[in-house]
Amino acid sequence: MFVNSLKQGLLVGLKTTWSLGKIIFPVTLIVAVLQYTPVLPWVMKLISPLMKLIGLSGDAAIPLVLGNFLNLYAAIGAILTLDFSVKEVFILAVMLSFSHNLFIESSVAMKAGVKLWVVLVTRPGLALLSAIVINLVWHGGGETAKYGLIQQSTAPADGVAGILLEAVQKAGLGIFQLAMIVIPLMVVIQILKDLNWLNKFSKTMAPITKTLGMKENTSTTMAAGLLFGLAYGAGVMIQAVKEDGVSKKDITLAFIFLMACHAVVEDTLIFVPLGIPVLPLFLIRLGVAVVLTLVVGMIWKRSGLVKRKEGNYEQQNYDNSL
Repeated sequence: MFVNSLKQGLLVGLKTTWSLGKIIFPVTLIVAVLQYTPVLPWVMKLISPLMKLIGLSGDAAIPLVLGNFLNLYAAIGAILTLDFSVKEVFILAVMLSFSHNLFIESSVAMKAGVKLWVVLVTRPGLALLSAIVINLVWHGGGETAKYGLIQQSTAPADGVAGILLEAVQKAGLGIFQLAMIVIPLMVVIQILKDLNWLNKFSKTMAPITKTLGMKENTSTTMAAGLLFGLAYGAGVMIQAVKEDGVSKKDITLAFIFLMACHAVVEDTLIFVPLGIPVLPLFLIRLGVAVVLTLVVGMIWKRSGLVKRKEGNYEQQNYDNSL
């Protein structure tokens, strides 16, 4: 069984690396080349006043846009080609942890029964708020960030061939570092799946979900989101909502938590190549998720909205069954 899990995990890891590499490589290549054209300087100048409010330079808009419209890997591909301070990279990492892949992951949340406005207020809102707080609180991190194996160029590339060579090197190293993280991760996830560990983890999650104001039948949804993310765990999460009879209130609270903190292993480890401390990144996400869920649950309960919502939800299910 272990050998089969290992083979399957390696296969999935290679396929995942290939799929993500098809995003990272061209994005990294294009952004690296654009640095030597008037395009990026023009974009930076245009939006630099807005970026300064959250402690970022103008070119930080590039990974933010790519991350929110595409995914984290596209954003990281862009970061790897640009010169940022450690503080800027950390702010970008926190923002992108909260808000990325908005189109796909918002669709997943809506499919499970969460309102679109809840997604849009929670994810971009947390990203913006976290950037403002970090910028105000942290006064260090001014040194230039070092991106793992990717070293900063001592001099600008010369000529078209030199620019292309530098861009290809950055893109190739970015994918190599990604593979070193993704492939072992996929192997571990495959082994956990074959050992039926998700169900065991769900049982462990039950007391936690109860503490956060949700019923125990929400634990499978929470476990899938925490382990595999909103996009990768979409099938498990949506199926769990249908089969476990999770209430409208509980699924909304679960997704509020998961929108702040999901895919905790993958979405934390993929920032390692950026050379930032990932433990504070993880703790910020987890802390915000817990506090936000508790606060929303408390407000919801005290306002009396819970009973009305659940009553309407049960009535709707009854009407649909007729």
